[in-house]
Amino acid sequence: MPQGVVIIPTYNEIENIQNIITVTMSLPDYFHVLVVDDNSPDGTAARVRILQQQFPNRLFLEVRKQKEGLGTAYVHGFRWALDRAYTHIFEMDADFSHNPMDLPLLLQACEEGAAMSIGSRYVTGVNVVNWPLNRVLLSYFASVYVRFITRMKIRDTTAGFICYRREVLENIRLDNIRFIGYAFQIEMKYRAFVSGFKIVEVPIIFTDRTQGESKMSNGIIKEAVFGVITLRIKQLLNKL
Repeated sequence: MPQGVVIIPTYNEIENIQNIITVTMSLPDYFHVLVVDDNSPDGTAARVRILQQQFPNRLFLEVRKQKEGLGTAYVHGFRWALDRAYTHIFEMDADFSHNPMDLPLLLQACEEGAAMSIGSRYVTGVNVVNWPLNRVLLSYFASVYVRFITRMKIRDTTAGFICYRREVLENIRLDNIRFIGYAFQIEMKYRAFVSGFKIVEVPIIFTDRTQGESKMSNGIIKEAVFGVITLRIKQLLNKL
């Protein structure tokens, strides 16, 4: 079987980290987990170290010096994974908005020919639980906007539940990744799209966090709005 690693970026996720790791570890042992923690003051990394004793050789931890953003955490994790023999590399949130039990569905899509599979909230309607209406509308119409600008045929362009085949991350120039929030998720999809990789959306049910605090901010939204235009212009100028 292919060996995959699930990258989980964390900052102050002490309420969620033990449960998300325990559920993921209940999957077959070709799913490993790498937690990339931004030196959480609530002790998230310390809890992971305790769990490493329970899940040796499957659970790994990288602690960065300070909070530097979602995108840079994932790039850190991508580099870590590419230095090892993983064939499939996953993105997943720590807060159970993504159900770890859906990881095999993303893996299956890549085994069946996709280079990148996306756990999609919108490919079969609007599959979102516990979000207020304004948040649903913001997310949904953000994807409409991104599709209009980029011409990608992806319904959930800001999704953060993803499986990459190794060659996608080897092809994308990680040094050129610039965005850190929603725009990071858009940028990764767009770079895979313009590189000609097959992208498949897998329907999932997205459930908003019940523990901990959301990392959403106005700055992240602004980055996504203007970042999409920047990506499109760079692509048209062949400078992506």
